Amino acid sequence: MNNYTNKFDTGLQAKLKEFFTADGAEILSQQYAFWRAKNSSYTAIFYNTGKFLIQGADVSSIAGRVEKFLNIKSSGHDSAEKNVPAKRIGVDESGKGDFFGPLVVAGVVVDESNTELFIKSGVKDCKMVDDKNINKLAALIKNNSIFSVVTIKPAKYNELYAKLKNLNLLLAWGHARVIENLLEKTDCTYALSDKFGDEKLIKNALLTRGRNIHLEQKCKAESDIAVAAASIIARAEFLKCLAEFSKKYGIEIPKGVNQKVIDTARIISEKYTKSELSNTSKIHFKTYEEI
Repeated sequence: MNNYTNKFDTGLQAKLKEFFTADGAEILSQQYAFWRAKNSSYTAIFYNTGKFLIQGADVSSIAGRVEKFLNIKSSGHDSAEKNVPAKRIGVDESGKGDFFGPLVVAGVVVDESNTELFIKSGVKDCKMVDDKNINKLAALIKNNSIFSVVTIKPAKYNELYAKLKNLNLLLAWGHARVIENLLEKTDCTYALSDKFGDEKLIKNALLTRGRNIHLEQKCKAESDIAVAAASIIARAEFLKCLAEFSKKYGIEIPKGVNQKVIDTARIISEKYTKSELSNTSKIHFKTYEEI
């Protein structure tokens, strides 16, 4: 890579300055920054905001040495904005916007033993991976990590939604269960989840173990390799359930919410009964009323 960006605590600027001085870089002044370190291979700038940038021909090498010096591990994604522990839990879900199928929440533990493997294997946000490759990546992740999957199939989903009347509460319950499941299998102090509502929702749903970890929720958390891995496992499970429904009902069960979904739902309701849709679909969707 030719660019490396991260966001560090500004209190690290003096420590990093010593690192680059020892590396033979010239320390120069830079507008809106603490300093600029420059040599024949790279230029590194530590901005007053905490943003840290490296540019040059050999960025991977120097970035790796910086991370080792600071005892951090990069997520491996350009959009990573702050430091995270090398060992961490990533949590994500699949199916919340699809009329047919379950809501699946998955969690994956990454650490120094599997992070590079996942990056090199092409693990990224499932929305950027073709469905035909999801199962292959999901298998790789499962074979090289501690993971947990909570699948809330339509019948149970509709029962829970009728009680909670709020999708975010249901999501928070699923995320909390996954985190608790993983903490039964491994010691971890940090978990990262995509932000989908009030941050208190997941925290309030956590039990004793979960309340002792640092839980961070942020938009586009799938840029982190741990959350990306979780998104792939969740997607694979969601697609597996759709395939099972397709076999059971003898008709291809489509993804999303569109005219094909409406047509398929009408076929199922006519062949069986409208109540059968509660076993295949999320009936609080407006699509259900359209049918």
